[in-house]
Amino acid sequence: MKACVFIQTNHKQITGAIVAEHALRRYSNNNDKFDVQIMDSRDYPFFAAHEGDDYLRDGVKRVWLNDDLQSFTPTRFMPPRLMGYEGRAVVIDPDIFAAADIWELLSRDMHGKAIMCRMRSGPKGLVDRCMASSVMLLDCSKLTHWDAQAKFEAMFDFTQDYQPWICLKEEDRASIDFFEAQWNDFDRFTLDTKMLHTTRRKTQPWKTGLPTDWRPAERFRLFPPAAWVMRARRKLFGEYAFLGNYKQHPDKNQENFFLGLLKE
Repeated sequence: MKACVFIQTNHKQITGAIVAEHALRRYSNNNDKFDVQIMDSRDYPFFAAHEGDDYLRDGVKRVWLNDDLQSFTPTRFMPPRLMGYEGRAVVIDPDIFAAADIWELLSRDMHGKAIMCRMRSGPKGLVDRCMASSVMLLDCSKLTHWDAQAKFEAMFDFTQDYQPWICLKEEDRASIDFFEAQWNDFDRFTLDTKMLHTTRRKTQPWKTGLPTDWRPAERFRLFPPAAWVMRARRKLFGEYAFLGNYKQHPDKNQENFFLGLLKE
């Protein structure tokens, strides 16, 4: 079976991506059965072509900045095409680190589904029913309709909203199944964790002390006035104004796990 793990990244998250690749290889006993490929958004010119352009995100027009911490996220939808719409792929964010053999996920029975993932946590999952596309197991042969560049381009003529795309809301729900939360363990590191996802950007271990360079959400359904304040902050003072610096990770075990991988 043709199989590959794809790690998304941009220049700001390349350290995490390199460590993520090392973790995948370190914890697998089946390294001869799959490839690993880092997808750097700089390698795909359509990202740079829209620098500074307005796009649609959660019903709000935002400015596309390739320098943003998470500008890589549309690459999540590139693996099926890169695989020639054949075989299996796992796609992960650059802040996700394997603690188990990824082949266990790549080779599992998908029961005829095209996508396996988990729900997002908090209001995004409970209220918005957003699925976490940060880790996906993909049957590429069933995703021939995926064209990441076309979807990306459509965000800039406002016919495509980023949020439902990234949340998998536009996919046929019958084509999606869920895997165990341990394959995308949000900021929780236990003996059962198979892949640790350091979702709290403010405390990512390789960023401690640096100026914050990610842009917070500007839509809060549970308390809309918070969104008004965030939009006013951005428009009056700039994208990263008053966001401070990255902090040390509060969980020493997670920090030590990452630093141990980095040292290797």
